Amino acid sequence: MTETWQSIAQRKKTQQTSRIPPEWRLRQGITSSAGKANVLDVPRSCGILSSKELEITEKYDATALAAEIASRRLTSVEVTIAFCKRAAIAHQLTNCLTEIFFDQAVPRAAALDAHLASGAPPLSPLHGVPISLKDCFKVPCVDTSIGLAALCFKRSQYGSTLVSLLLSAGAVLYCKTNIPQTMLALDSHNNVFGRSLHPSHPELTIGGSTGGEAALLALRGSVLGVGTDIGGSIRIPAFCGGLYGIKPSAGRIPLGNIEGGTPPANHRVQLSFSAGPLARTQRDCELFLQTVAGQKPWEMDADVHCGDWQSQGEDISGKKLVVGVARTDGITTPLPPVQNVMNDTVAALKRQGIDVVELDLAPLLSRCQSLANKMMSLEGGNMMKDLLDAFNEPLSPWLVGRFARRQPRTLAETLDFHRQRMELENLLLRVWKGELGQTEGKRLDAIICPIAPHPVPPIDRWNAVGYTSDWVLLNCPAGSLPVRPVTSEDLKCEITSPAAENSWDKVNRELWTSVDRGMYLDSPLSVQVVGPKLQERRLCQALATVDDALKKEGFGSDVVRRAMESHEPKLNVRSGRL
Repeated sequence: MTETWQSIAQRKKTQQTSRIPPEWRLRQGITSSAGKANVLDVPRSCGILSSKELEITEKYDATALAAEIASRRLTSVEVTIAFCKRAAIAHQLTNCLTEIFFDQAVPRAAALDAHLASGAPPLSPLHGVPISLKDCFKVPCVDTSIGLAALCFKRSQYGSTLVSLLLSAGAVLYCKTNIPQTMLALDSHNNVFGRSLHPSHPELTIGGSTGGEAALLALRGSVLGVGTDIGGSIRIPAFCGGLYGIKPSAGRIPLGNIEGGTPPANHRVQLSFSAGPLARTQRDCELFLQTVAGQKPWEMDADVHCGDWQSQGEDISGKKLVVGVARTDGITTPLPPVQNVMNDTVAALKRQGIDVVELDLAPLLSRCQSLANKMMSLEGGNMMKDLLDAFNEPLSPWLVGRFARRQPRTLAETLDFHRQRMELENLLLRVWKGELGQTEGKRLDAIICPIAPHPVPPIDRWNAVGYTSDWVLLNCPAGSLPVRPVTSEDLKCEITSPAAENSWDKVNRELWTSVDRGMYLDSPLSVQVVGPKLQERRLCQALATVDDALKKEGFGSDVVRRAMESHEPKLNVRSGRL
């Protein structure tokens, strides 16, 4: 009998379910609430996790867990089991996982504990810490299907370069997380694994393409996750989940042997993606980047730039920061909640003594989105379409009308795209030096801007990607920083501009004028912090300074999480109507 994509998907989901131990499975009455209610409290109330396992998964971030494991106050085995159990719970509530390999993780953790017990030092600052991975990363003896029927049940023989690095660093890998079909969509749905759901706002998207990671982290089923980003695929899900996430510059984190459904070395010609961390604290993102740098990845992957952590940008810790503020990309005008959170952020930074400079980057950024879109798939998406057509897979809802076969770009077109990109990169260098963009002649330490022109939108309605893809085109490291939730006061605000400026702006306005705004209440609002090209250390220092300033002013991730945990969905999401 010839298999169909439906039969392959059914086999895959059956295999996935079998890898969750029976004693870790939720009662049917609990799982029936998935996609209909706020499920953030379920791990605490379901009775599967012990009091110590709740403490392990809720009291510590990755940095603190690493210290506890290194000092042998906690073992990697007990930490790993706690996160495996909580990941199993999170998956049953949000469909956030793809591959489950808890059976590999626990023996691995035991070996790492034995290493410390022998008196040997930790292998790295991440020794014994469980880390979750986006599905595109290859783990030996584990499938890497990226949600495509054509790639299911084909175990990877070798791990991705980053996976090998993390294993050498003593990390424990235990699961992979869900992604959208093609990994070019902003809502994590595919035909094999299905859709990942937002744990506190079931009517809203959890984002893409690293959406499974965001759902898992929001439910504390992971303490540190790894994703990829070519248009916003780390920063967007981090925003949706009220998390921190950093997209490094291309060439900073190894990308070898990652499954993308594209021709090998494609990233050397077209717009290149980056791998980076998602976490619940800023310092955990920094710990990940610092640990990777300490493993000398340039000796493992020819695409990685040589440079230890100390060389990744000038030291700006302790100095009075000069932060530029770019409020619009010149294409899509931010909606009231986004304008409000930018105002709140700027006011808080000024009160904390940070020098804030209003920038006019619209002339530069308005040229980026279209160019980034053209450079994202120079080969026309044909290899990915071949994989879909192999089993006649239909497109996911968000991709309908957005993804199709195209003629590959010519050499002349490709060269012209790179010429335009170089011109924009050089213009941005002048902005950093205070020579362009109304910088008042001040050299900038960082730039703050929105992640999107709208709040976290309903499922399959993410609109503009320019606010994130611009910084991929310009190859700047950028991070997502939670500020506060959407409030009832935000919902009362109206759009003041008289008319939409273009089709993108028109669709964006409809996310405010043609929906029940109540769906946005208590959802996260974040800002984006950007650093100069290949200066990840400098970006992390700027992120830490801005994060600290916001927390001193009563904003920050803790405020966002409390709002998400207390949120009561108001809409009839069962009907699918908004």
